[in-house]
Amino acid sequence: MEKISKVIEERVNKAKKLKDLGVNLYPAGCHTDTTISEVVKNFGDMDAEALERETKTYSLSGRIVALRNFGKASFIHIQDRTGRIQSYIRKDRVSEAKFETFKLMDIGDFIGIKGTFFRTRTGELTILAKDLTLVTKSLRPLPEKWHGLTDVETRYRQRYVDLIVNRQVKDVFVTRSRIIQAIRDFFVNKDFLEVETPMMQPIPGGATAKPFKTYHNALGMDLYLRVAPELYLKRLVVGGLERVFEINRNFRNEGISIKHNPEFTMLEFYMAYATYEDLMELNEELFTKVLQKVCGGSIIEYQGETIDFTPPWARITLFDALKDIGGVEEAVLHDKKSAVDFALECQIKLTERDGHGQILTKIFDHLVEPKLMRPTFIIGYPTEVSPLSRRNDENPNITDRFELFIGGREIANAFTELNDPVDQRGRFEHQVALRETGDEEALFMDADYLRALEYGMPPTAGEGIGVDRLVMLLTDSPSIRDVILFPQLRSK
Repeated sequence: MEKISKVIEERVNKAKKLKDLGVNLYPAGCHTDTTISEVVKNFGDMDAEALERETKTYSLSGRIVALRNFGKASFIHIQDRTGRIQSYIRKDRVSEAKFETFKLMDIGDFIGIKGTFFRTRTGELTILAKDLTLVTKSLRPLPEKWHGLTDVETRYRQRYVDLIVNRQVKDVFVTRSRIIQAIRDFFVNKDFLEVETPMMQPIPGGATAKPFKTYHNALGMDLYLRVAPELYLKRLVVGGLERVFEINRNFRNEGISIKHNPEFTMLEFYMAYATYEDLMELNEELFTKVLQKVCGGSIIEYQGETIDFTPPWARITLFDALKDIGGVEEAVLHDKKSAVDFALECQIKLTERDGHGQILTKIFDHLVEPKLMRPTFIIGYPTEVSPLSRRNDENPNITDRFELFIGGREIANAFTELNDPVDQRGRFEHQVALRETGDEEALFMDADYLRALEYGMPPTAGEGIGVDRLVMLLTDSPSIRDVILFPQLRSK
């Protein structure tokens, strides 16, 4: 810290000297007529002789990220949003005043350069400065050995620095934007309408999760940050918007891990006259097209594992997955006491409120989920853990629901929607009873949503896809914090 403080003091002194020279440390703008990527595109293939014949001057702006000073001349590298290029600053090619200004610049400063291009003896494309301008003075040094840092938390806390010095980090977030745009294009082309639903809700619903609570002074009422947009999106289906989607922010007052952040992005969509089986086919098409646009194919590498997204994907019932992949005995599947004993042997935390279905899903999460690397649909979830899903016609103890697992984690949750208001009221009442016994993740009673169902919702299928987890897969990122620009962290 003492070393950094000394450098900052030196930079502050340089800033004072620049002011004394009449240099504006923070001008309002800077004329720029090209980007570094455009320069590389236009001149990257030219040899030295061809570049000498190019007499037109160009103006570039960027941050100084490297500097080699040779007294009367210096080589610097500048970086803009599109790339990096070298510049040659010679005392005899710029005015004396501008060269004095340059001598007081540091790595991290923003500079504007006007000049022509040439190749150095090593063949590197370089802009020969004929004029230069200080665009912004940096008072704090960039990390000297950023790539060697082991404290990744510092990178998350100072993402602005992480983006400056780690090109691959910037690439992750560029890819994230491309993924979201590809998703949006897919649904628009399928005649879905993009909508926005409330982030502050009087009753949180749509997922079994603990909400964040706030208070609105003017209305004099409690409000909750949404845990999911589901119940509002289904209200829109009731209203006749038969295909809707939202790329939204959700908030859940739960733990933080490499898979969980309290604020996260989800794609949620609803499709009238469809079933959960239709959505399985839709998923295969969606993921295939997104991968083709973003990755150029249907096979990716994730954390050392090769994952092939080529359809069709495996479809396995929850019970079969527990038996065939988890090695769970038949008795555990049909007897709650056996399930409790088995879960405790596996050191799985249970509560007195957990029903048999809840215990089985916890065993699944512990034994099966980590093994599902290739895209796999798990179907046949117990009704007990699916309070908004339609019961299966042949077996009312399970629902028409699937969860999609890829890379050893859940990516999506979908089901044929429960549109029977009487059945839905009973499910809500059960959730309220759980809440009264201390389950903070249980659903609230939503009377307005029940009223909407009483007007009639057509047969509908809906799904939520975790965008952050999808980005993790397609960018080979081990932690959700690597794909969220500003993840939540404990206070220092």
